[in-house]
Amino acid sequence: METINWKVEGMTCSNCALSVNKVLQRQGMQKVQVNAISGEVSFANPNNPDILGIAQKNINDLGYHVVDDSQPIIAKKKKFLGSYLDKFWFCLPFTLVLMAGHWGMALGIHFLHSPWLQLAISLPVMVVGMDFFGRSAIKSLAKGIPNMNVLVALGASAAFVYSLIGTITGDENKIFYETATSILTIVFLGNWLEHYSVQRTQKAINELAKVEKVMANMIAYDDAHNENIFPIENTFLKVGDLVLIKTGEQVPMDCKILSGEADANEAIISGESLPVHKKQGDTLIGGSVLANGTVKCYITATGKDTVMSSIVALMKQAQGQKPPVQLLADKISAVFVPVVVSIALLTIVLNYYLFHQTFEESLMRSIAVLVISCPCAMGLATPAAIAVGLGRAAKHGILYTQPDSMEMFAQIKQIVFDKTGTLTTGEFQIMGFQITNEAIQQVTTYNLPLTTPDFQRIVYSLEKFSNHPVAKSIVKAWKTTDVIKWKKITEIKGLGMQATDKEGNEYMIGSAKIDDSITDKSHQLYVKKNNDIIGWIDIADEIRPESKAIIDFCKQQGMKTILLSGDNLAKCQQVGYALGIDEIIAGQSPQQKLDVIERLCKTTPTVMVGDGINDAPALAKATISISLSAASQLAIQSASVVLMNSGLQKLPAAMQLGRHTYNTVKGNLFWAFFYNIIAIPVAAMGLFTPMAGALLMGLSDVVLAANSLRLNWKRVR
Repeated sequence: METINWKVEGMTCSNCALSVNKVLQRQGMQKVQVNAISGEVSFANPNNPDILGIAQKNINDLGYHVVDDSQPIIAKKKKFLGSYLDKFWFCLPFTLVLMAGHWGMALGIHFLHSPWLQLAISLPVMVVGMDFFGRSAIKSLAKGIPNMNVLVALGASAAFVYSLIGTITGDENKIFYETATSILTIVFLGNWLEHYSVQRTQKAINELAKVEKVMANMIAYDDAHNENIFPIENTFLKVGDLVLIKTGEQVPMDCKILSGEADANEAIISGESLPVHKKQGDTLIGGSVLANGTVKCYITATGKDTVMSSIVALMKQAQGQKPPVQLLADKISAVFVPVVVSIALLTIVLNYYLFHQTFEESLMRSIAVLVISCPCAMGLATPAAIAVGLGRAAKHGILYTQPDSMEMFAQIKQIVFDKTGTLTTGEFQIMGFQITNEAIQQVTTYNLPLTTPDFQRIVYSLEKFSNHPVAKSIVKAWKTTDVIKWKKITEIKGLGMQATDKEGNEYMIGSAKIDDSITDKSHQLYVKKNNDIIGWIDIADEIRPESKAIIDFCKQQGMKTILLSGDNLAKCQQVGYALGIDEIIAGQSPQQKLDVIERLCKTTPTVMVGDGINDAPALAKATISISLSAASQLAIQSASVVLMNSGLQKLPAAMQLGRHTYNTVKGNLFWAFFYNIIAIPVAAMGLFTPMAGALLMGLSDVVLAANSLRLNWKRVR
């Protein structure tokens, strides 16, 4: 099935998203995802283009506007009264005149008090208002998905029709034209304020999503192989193109350095302002800036394939997901409109028959109930806070791929760290090595004892085929051109490298697990030829400078700290004791790590922090998984949170920001429920006029958005 991506304009909360979701599901669409805040909509279409048109029309009928991302964007002329603000400014003068007429008797203005004149003045407002609210309300009711516009349309229509009856019958006590028009005018203003506030919550994500057009220095060669450099817009670059990037210039697209060295400011991704040194073979991220140096590169990714585009796509996907705390609000929002209409009808009956109010007063109270109610407040509570939280996190190099992890951070009682590349830098040094006596006594191919160069040659030839950080460090230190050409070589995960040479000799390098006969297991690597251990190597891994502070922070938060590693116990204890870690679990294979995490998660919610390479299965099993590897797609797919600076510095901020975001969501939901629970009965008792109710309804959403925006300035470590 084809995946369709739309942009639906006009949505402001999950109540709107629920309406769009239902329309698409009723048309047979599958895997529907609707992001109310950004307007991103994706779904799988069962290869029926006719249904697409019908679905698009049905969504447009609800008052939204569908933009198909797969179609070219055509500049459209601005519609007359096309925005909420335009409609507000159009309606405001008529409403002010009517309100002046309402109070005109006290001010000595009698001619504005004429019912027929008030009817004429109110008609333009009613036409504009009902064209939007009324049309949307009727369409939503016809499709069985009543939205908030039903409440607004009912309230304004009730006041207008009752006033029209009073005008025809000559009963001036029934004239409430200013109520009808003020409801529509104020709600237009409230919708604009709500839309503006919601867009502000998206600001950080929108800034990341901006595709900046910059000029790149493209390198091309003529027939005489002369190098020519000419400017080209970065949007025209293709994978494989050569570019020259100089000091102060922005990296046009993701690329790899062919020659030269430079310091790159990657704050756009990592949130760190300190430049990162880049050399031949390193990757430069599109959007970063060269602080110093000049490099020649070739383009590795463009458009949606770039790192930045992938990050933005993941953030939008994360926004569309609903954490558990939102589920109750969604259920209430789904039945909110029918319940409020029932309460409004009950308000008329009780006030008129039980409390002996006049019918006019009972009607005004009923209208106030309709317009003061706000299903959008409950629908906006979660997505607004999450949008701000995700945006702030991204600006500081923290990427949440699963927003429900924000909620779960509040429950975490233990945290598991991988050692190599997580608590340590991953930069290894050979501290010592030794060839065993048995190996020295052996006769080599050249009828000579095994020498140091022979031993290093064997180790290099094995380790050059491994991607493990230890192997890379050895390859860098013992690089040679005299390489053994293996007949067969394989990497055994969690064990080491195994190879066979042309003479049929079998070699292996790995931990003490490669041979059960090893009694002294204090060394990191052992080298085996056939059935004999021919030598061992000691490796030292540098502890990250920030690791001690991170472990101390976790303990201050009441978390149990656990070190889980495939390295031997001695080396794990060396790191664990230095950092003050509570429990050390060493010598674990990837499968054993997975089993350990599964066992820990059964006892209490558990965070795992790893580099995202060998730890991917265990990361996927943890309650919350945090990866330090920004460049690893496997890490991003497996992790709930990715720290883009490849270090632990942002871990406290990620945890605290998640907790603050979740607390903001809870605060928003409390306000939304509290507002509706208090406002509706107060309006039913006549303590709010319909005009005041309409204003409060609009402001309730603004309050939620403003509370969410506080996350941008809240202090988090």
